[in-house]
Amino acid sequence: MSLKYLSQKAAQAIDVELMSPTGGGFSFEQLVELAGLSVAQAVTKVYNKDQYPRIMVFSGPGNNGLDDKPVNKGLVAQCEELEIPFVDSPEHGLQDSDLVLDAIFGFSFTGDVRQPFVSAIEALKGTRLPIVSVDIPSAWDVEQGNVNGTGFQPSMLVSLTAPKQGARDFTGPHHYLGGRFISKKMDLKWGLNLPPFPGTDQCVKLDDQHIRPHTKTHQKYEEQAKQESDILRRVHQKDEAKLSDKMEDHFMRNVVHDSFS
Repeated sequence: MSLKYLSQKAAQAIDVELMSPTGGGFSFEQLVELAGLSVAQAVTKVYNKDQYPRIMVFSGPGNNGLDDKPVNKGLVAQCEELEIPFVDSPEHGLQDSDLVLDAIFGFSFTGDVRQPFVSAIEALKGTRLPIVSVDIPSAWDVEQGNVNGTGFQPSMLVSLTAPKQGARDFTGPHHYLGGRFISKKMDLKWGLNLPPFPGTDQCVKLDDQHIRPHTKTHQKYEEQAKQESDILRRVHQKDEAKLSDKMEDHFMRNVVHDSFS
């Protein structure tokens, strides 16, 4: 079976389940570190460090960039300790780089791109350096992809958890799947049809046998959307049922007990 492409809501719901004590049981920091490791490993499988020794990282808000999060502060401190420089402008950084890592926006991105990110996106559109995008190329619509062809086309895409629907517009030569944290149970529940990861690798290269054709019929697209909607509805109903049980238990333990005490 072909690999499933996720809608924005499905991707968000899976993230919530991964960090749920009754789901994946991961902490946010664990998922970030595993995702980062998988991206780094995927990059080294395509771009040799001797040929591409200088990597420029574009990091922005949201989970991709970890803006305003303790993890971000830790990364900044580590970069300073390891003497990894920060640049004043995208153009200046690109002049002294061999490879670009695009992690400005993730799958939660919506709306229009605003400054200072407009300048960064324009710099990426103008560079001839190879670009590796994390999860979804920045400024692409998560579900509709490179709308009107106005975005940049990276040479490599590392999808996390599962490819997003917008990734169907990716035409580059290297598409990898990273984030080896989905259990068989979750894979079956969401119908992801994830490929096996080789050995102890944290990433796997996706090829034609994994990827659904971009020209799939509207009927199949509607069937997938309906399937995701049904799954999300069942998850929501299950959560509501748990909340109802907790409220009833609280009522019986506190209100009723106190009334007859």
